[in-house]
Amino acid sequence: MPFKKSNKSSKQRAPVTEQSQDITVSQVLGITIAAINATKDLVPIDLAKGILGTIANILTIAQSVIQNESDILAIVEQFQTIRKVLERTTKDATKDDLQGSLGDALSALKISVDHMYSEAASKKEQRRWRRLLFVTTDRDQIAGWGKDLDRILLLFNFEVGAGVATDVKMIKRLALESKGNATSINAPKYRPTEPPSRPAMLYGRDDLVAKLTNHVVNGEHIALIGPGGMGKSSLAKAILNDPLVTEKFADRRFFVTCDGLDPSTITFETFMTRFAAALGIESAGADPVRQISTLLRSASALVVLDNAETFEEASASSALREIPQAIAEIADIHGVILILTSRSRRSAPNVPWITKDIPPLDSSSAQEAFFRIYRLASPGDAEGGITNLLQDLEFHPLSINLLANAAQQNGWSPPMLLERWKDRHSAVLDHGEGKLQSLSYTMQLSLSSPSIQKLGEEARHVLAVIAFLPQGLNESLSKHILSSTLQIDTISDVLWRQSLVYRQGGFVKMLAPIRHYVRDSLPAPDSTRLREIRTFYYRTIQWCSEERDGHADIIISDHLNIEHVVTFDLAHLPKETYPTCWQFLECLRWHHPRPTTLTPTISNIVESSSTWMLKAHCLSHLAGLYNTLSQLAEAAQACQAAEALYLTAGNPENMGNCLINRADLLRCQGRFIQSQNLLEDLQHSDSWKSLSETMKARAWFFLDMARMYTFTASADELFVKSSEDRVWGLDSKIWHWQAKFYYGGDAVQVKTHLEDLLLQCTSTGDVYNRRDALEGLADVAFCEGRLSDAMDNLQTLVEMFEGQDSQGVLWYTVRKAIVASNQGDHALARELIHKASEPSQFFALRNARTFLHLSHCSARIELAAGEYEVAESHFTAAIEGCDIQDNLRSKAYSFRGLGEVAFARSNFALAAERFAETRSLCTEMGVPPRHLYSCVPLNTLPDKFKGWALFLEGQSPFANIM
Repeated sequence: MPFKKSNKSSKQRAPVTEQSQDITVSQVLGITIAAINATKDLVPIDLAKGILGTIANILTIAQSVIQNESDILAIVEQFQTIRKVLERTTKDATKDDLQGSLGDALSALKISVDHMYSEAASKKEQRRWRRLLFVTTDRDQIAGWGKDLDRILLLFNFEVGAGVATDVKMIKRLALESKGNATSINAPKYRPTEPPSRPAMLYGRDDLVAKLTNHVVNGEHIALIGPGGMGKSSLAKAILNDPLVTEKFADRRFFVTCDGLDPSTITFETFMTRFAAALGIESAGADPVRQISTLLRSASALVVLDNAETFEEASASSALREIPQAIAEIADIHGVILILTSRSRRSAPNVPWITKDIPPLDSSSAQEAFFRIYRLASPGDAEGGITNLLQDLEFHPLSINLLANAAQQNGWSPPMLLERWKDRHSAVLDHGEGKLQSLSYTMQLSLSSPSIQKLGEEARHVLAVIAFLPQGLNESLSKHILSSTLQIDTISDVLWRQSLVYRQGGFVKMLAPIRHYVRDSLPAPDSTRLREIRTFYYRTIQWCSEERDGHADIIISDHLNIEHVVTFDLAHLPKETYPTCWQFLECLRWHHPRPTTLTPTISNIVESSSTWMLKAHCLSHLAGLYNTLSQLAEAAQACQAAEALYLTAGNPENMGNCLINRADLLRCQGRFIQSQNLLEDLQHSDSWKSLSETMKARAWFFLDMARMYTFTASADELFVKSSEDRVWGLDSKIWHWQAKFYYGGDAVQVKTHLEDLLLQCTSTGDVYNRRDALEGLADVAFCEGRLSDAMDNLQTLVEMFEGQDSQGVLWYTVRKAIVASNQGDHALARELIHKASEPSQFFALRNARTFLHLSHCSARIELAAGEYEVAESHFTAAIEGCDIQDNLRSKAYSFRGLGEVAFARSNFALAAERFAETRSLCTEMGVPPRHLYSCVPLNTLPDKFKGWALFLEGQSPFANIM
């Protein structure tokens, strides 16, 4: 039901007494809460149910204290819209749909709504809520909620493409606000890029634009085909901005450019990432086609695929057959129209394209375009000769543009220009072939201009380098990258004036047609320039590898260029390049984690006795990158492939290292038995005796980490065999005493030993050993009820990682929230959760491990506070995240939590089901049910939640149910 916001300046509104206004507001809230609860019972997805329940709780708090104020109505309508969005988008959804963009969008929505609830509940608990509707600053907070809800609706529509239309005025207002305040929408990675504007110089194309626009408006896919520089992209941009198109598609007009992607290395993943980014979608880890399809399925949309030859020319590769298939699937979505621009006629099959060969300009339009740039003569004075010259150019738009700029910048009169052209073109004109023949004529003439000729061969060398690097040349680094090119700044300026390059984001770049011409017609970068490029980038990688933060800014800014150079060198200088390859992967993991086009290049390395070790090193570091991206299956696969190569190469040490890494991936998922079996098999293998003592100690350490959870060894045995090792000894001693405590050892004795070990860590400067000791001391203090001491230890951990590791700060801030919850300060607990999640809420969605930690701990806090409905929604979200990541341990904790919620509501049958599921997960993990929390004390639920213990003991009320 729609609500009208108050208009204080309106003369039509009758006066309303304070009492009648209070009643109206209260009634409106009651109706809204009822509608939301009704929808909650209808939606099939538990995560959506939890979101709706939280919204109802927010409004219930407002309803209970409302006093003569209608400010809250400003957000009621937005809550109603969210209700409609959820009802529609989840109507036919299944559990499998949560692994795509729907799950990501719902998770983002849940974080934001929970944040609002925590603020509201905190104010109520502190008995300050009544002032919320009177104090100006708190009115500002309600206004802030309104903006947050606007943002949520906008992001949700962009992520899922919800079919309930959001108020157009609201979206326009958000767009205007975002221009003036970059932080008004705090998620640029979830916003679609702005469609490009209509080209300022577009001559002779009005009739063609009108005809093509008619096809688009009538629901037909069009493919614009022609040589580079013919104006295909300009036509597509003109269609995007035609009034009929903007009226039909509004803000659902997307421009996906493939410019900058290398056909020789492009993968399905990189193409779909580029596609998703143009739509405002972060596709990491999920099915990108489903994410894109889900967004596009809700309403009419126009998508331009520009420079499609990039993937069409590479489609012979078996790995890229998926791209045309994905395009065909998207084209089949009702209401989605595609415009494709390409130099190739190999358009994606199974799409009913209306193919249009883009013609050259007519004579009149060509002259208009030329004389718009060339101002040294009027059209009348130079009509005959220039007309013939333009005809020689075949009226090719880009060639005309380049030629006019060359003549204008060099001050050539029409006769001089004609003479220059006559000297250059005759032999080429007789040839009559070539995909960019007119451009090649113009390029030769432009390159022969005095300003460029004056620079000598250096200009051509620089052009070749700019064309070689996919990002172009970083201007701030150009003197270092091309150290022997003394006039690099002058050359860049001249090339820019001649319209051969353009500047964007600190880089000197080329338009795709010119880059193709340079690559096809000019010599590749000579050995001197290639050596200089390689030396600079490889030295940067080396420095970054040795000093983790050294030159990280260059790794981040030039990552695509570096990746391209490494890929190029793997094909031409493989042996010299392999070490740089794995070092670059490590730097990428540290500073700019993303999918890499090096994956297929590494996989395709021919295996021989000379490459076994080198390929294995690359695969090992590739696994590390996958692990950082939370792509655990891919990480395990890369580890396993590296293991096999190391073993074949006769290097058991590195094989053992990869196997241990793979075992630890299993441990992190709660698969303790599998982790334990893998490491025990290593100890019984022929390779075990060949391992170094330190590697054996590492294997024992991670084996005992798995055995600690399964209680298959005594505490006295754990971490003993690794404790004498120089590398693993100190950490093993820390974990030995932690295990003693987890197994019921004397807390005083454990505390004494951990404090002594902490002093050793401080003296050695080992951050991670110090972290483990502080965590152990926090666990002991927590279990002994010394909650202030536990809080101090966790605060020390936060300060250790502040400015160094944002994920570590988030992790221990959330742990502090649990301690605050046990102290009974639920408001502080929620505040800490909010503090931990706010700067990283979108990062948390991309890093599944962080998201699970945040969701489960939030659920535990709300459960302890007695907010069962909110806790239930958090536990449910965590379970769905665990299903995506195959994480058994967090899933077990969350099912136990749901069981306690059911037990508290006296729904003992449901509680028994939840507890049975928990016990089943314990069996799968290899963890004794009674010891589910023994090794993670901070995850333990308060003693008042006794349902799990009664269930395990078979006591009432579970004696008969079981």
